[in-house]
Amino acid sequence: MTQEVPQVVFKTRVRDESIGGDNPFRWQDVSTDDVFKGKKVVVFALPGAFTPTCSSTHLPGYEAKYQEFKDAGIDEVYCLSVNDAFSMYQWGKQLGVQNVKLLPDGNADFTRGMDMLVKKENLGFGDRSWRYSMLVEDGKVTKIFAEDGKEDNCPTDPFECSDCDTMLAYIKSAA
Repeated sequence: MTQEVPQVVFKTRVRDESIGGDNPFRWQDVSTDDVFKGKKVVVFALPGAFTPTCSSTHLPGYEAKYQEFKDAGIDEVYCLSVNDAFSMYQWGKQLGVQNVKLLPDGNADFTRGMDMLVKKENLGFGDRSWRYSMLVEDGKVTKIFAEDGKEDNCPTDPFECSDCDTMLAYIKSAA
C-alpha cells in the first residue's frame, strides 16, 4: 500500500516588492496539493535550520545535485524542517541556496502526519523531524529512506541513507 502525504497547509513567506521597506514579504499559505499534486517531487527532512550536519552536508548536497535530479525527471526538490518561515529563509540565504525549495513545517503538522516527529529535548531543540528523504509522485510516497534508530532524544544523529546520492541512485536505477 502506498502512503499518501498528509494534507496540511504550510505557512510560508514570499518576497513581494509591492510591500516595500526593509521586509518586503507577505504570508502565503501553501497546501500539500500545491507542492505535490501532479508532480514528481523529492523531499528531504532534517532536524533543523542552522544545525551542523544539515548546514554542512544535507542541504548543500541536494543543492549541488539539483540539476541531476531535474535531469532524472524530478519536478522539484524540497527541504523540510520543523522551523518557521523566517528561519528557513535566512538559512537558505546564508547557504546561498538557489534551487532547492525550503519548506517550513513550523507547527510540525506534516512531520507528525508522516510519523516522523521526535523529541530532541536532550539537545534543547524540542520537537523536530527525524532525518529522512522520500520520492513523492502525485501526492503518494513511492520510496522513503528513513535513518535507522528513530527514537525520542536519540543520542546520535544518523545520516547514512537520506543523503542526495542515495536518492539519486534510486531514481536513476528505477528509470
